[in-house]
Amino acid sequence: MFRHKFPRQLVPLAVIFILVLAALLIARAFLVPVSFGEYGPYRANATEEIAAQPVVYAGAKSCADCHDDIVALKTGSHHQGVACEACHGPAAAHAESPDEVKPQIPRGRGFCPLCHGYNPSRPSGFPQILPDRHNPGRPCIACHNPHNPTLPRTPEECDACHREIANDKMVSPHTMLACTQCHAVPKEHLTSPRAARALKPTDPSTCAPCHSESGGKKLEAPIIDFQTHGGRYLCWDCHYPHHPEANL
Repeated sequence: MFRHKFPRQLVPLAVIFILVLAALLIARAFLVPVSFGEYGPYRANATEEIAAQPVVYAGAKSCADCHDDIVALKTGSHHQGVACEACHGPAAAHAESPDEVKPQIPRGRGFCPLCHGYNPSRPSGFPQILPDRHNPGRPCIACHNPHNPTLPRTPEECDACHREIANDKMVSPHTMLACTQCHAVPKEHLTSPRAARALKPTDPSTCAPCHSESGGKKLEAPIIDFQTHGGRYLCWDCHYPHHPEANL
């Protein structure tokens, strides 16, 4: 008579399963806090511990009660979304005793670069500087009012904000090409870059003056046939325009 045999692998798997289940039950009994699950999938006692901590932040409303002139100036500026205590630190003690406890006022050069120091991951158009090259030795507040940080003068070059692109373009064949030759730049973009965007090319004809048969020979630039080259793709789908190495 044929007798069915279970695979031998099932026995060790069953033992492992039982051991894991036992470990989970032991951990739940001795390691999981008693209040876990009382209000949901977290430790309920955490809310009481947090509520018991001393209050150190006063909130923007407390600042506005006394500093309405500064709040009015800041509300219409580029820093309108920055909380007062982000720069001045926790101010609950100052709100309770304004004459005895003064908030910190950043006066050096190490604070503003936390947001405005060059970082390639920051949004395009966000004002960025190289701290060791930008007015070295002078405190930021010597030129910029932090409550209304309009620029003391309009930047003359795009690399004031687009440092990473400028670094790439500087060592590329396009180093002598003016940014405005490819980008339409509204005048407002120089003072409010995020409100008035510089426009990017949308048509391959932007590259034609330099890379067509007529213009390319005079400039000693690579010549292509715009009728057949690339098909439905745009030039910058294959070539990075700020450092246009040919992808062969």
